[in-house]
Amino acid sequence: MEQSKVRMGMVGGGQDAFIGAVHRMAANLDGNIELVCGAFSSDPAKSVSSGKKLYLPAERCYADYVQMFTEEAKLPVHQRMQFVSIVTPNHLHFPVAKAALEAGFHVLSDKPATFTLQEALDLADVLKISSQLYGLTHTYNGYPLIKQAKHLVATGVLGKITKVVVEYSQGWLANKNDESSKQGQWRVDPARAGVSCCMGDIGVHAANLAEYVTDSNISAMCADLNSVVDGRVLDDDGTVLLRFDKGARGVLMSSQIAVGEENNLRLRVYGDEGSLDWSQMEPNSLWLRSNNKSTQLIRTGVGEFCPAAQAAIRTPAGHPEGYLEAFANIYQNFAIQIQAFEQGIPCSNEAFDVPGIDQAIRGMAFIENTVKFSQSDIKWHDFDLSPLTISGVA
Repeated sequence: MEQSKVRMGMVGGGQDAFIGAVHRMAANLDGNIELVCGAFSSDPAKSVSSGKKLYLPAERCYADYVQMFTEEAKLPVHQRMQFVSIVTPNHLHFPVAKAALEAGFHVLSDKPATFTLQEALDLADVLKISSQLYGLTHTYNGYPLIKQAKHLVATGVLGKITKVVVEYSQGWLANKNDESSKQGQWRVDPARAGVSCCMGDIGVHAANLAEYVTDSNISAMCADLNSVVDGRVLDDDGTVLLRFDKGARGVLMSSQIAVGEENNLRLRVYGDEGSLDWSQMEPNSLWLRSNNKSTQLIRTGVGEFCPAAQAAIRTPAGHPEGYLEAFANIYQNFAIQIQAFEQGIPCSNEAFDVPGIDQAIRGMAFIENTVKFSQSDIKWHDFDLSPLTISGVA
């Protein structure tokens, strides 16, 4: 069967939006996804204007996502969008995803998946009925050396995993006036961000990365969240002690008030025979260490890699690649998954290495659990996949 480009619509990501442009660049990198329509802003005029600035036909620049789904569904199958990329603030993720799935469109959503854990569970119920595909852009899973790290853990190179240390530090919200930017305003607003700022924005990435690489789930936590900036309602800093279901212990540190830190996501995995150390600030390097062998520096593109890592490498060795390529790897895998779906090929998220509804639910549970557990005087709490009643915020 002759393949054609996978057609994408976008909700959010209009003028002055940072992450929407990143999504579009990532989707466009391989040339197999085409942006065909969009509802780019909650302001109808701005939404249409944003679409026109992206050179979309006027009739496919929609005032809102409801209009977009309605009108796109009327188009011939070979013209309408096949999936929607959701790049709005958190409070809109669920209603947009639900409406898209019910209209017959696949969904690739920015994280966190929804506004609340209950919405993530409701979304899972919608997926059971709709049979459409759902993906989540946990970007950092897309790096080649993260996939190689996952492979090294799975093949026993590190032995039994005993400790996991994951850190995600930024400094861009260290002062009250940092909230004045468009990106800052909604992240510190409970009405748009949810119950958490720091853990909901970047801590959830760290938790997902730890679970992805170790192929184990967080089973219990002891959380300490903080709002460092005076008057800030939501957390901007936190530390979480972790226990994993396969026996490892760990610690997750996440901060948006760490002055001088840019985007310092770092993962260290320790086993009884070796350890791994990877940093997003130097993503083409993975350190493999042991107590009785020379330390090995694994560089992207140099030597042999597992199939998943090899498929994620875009350039020859020595040519830097990073964030956009990692993002693009998720878009590429999701596009291939859609093509398989339309050919009737079984296409689970696991088979195509795309974070899905299970990761969506675990991510929302992590966010709500950390906020709830931080308010408790009890030290350890089992990781809870049921919606929690949270009184106030961190």
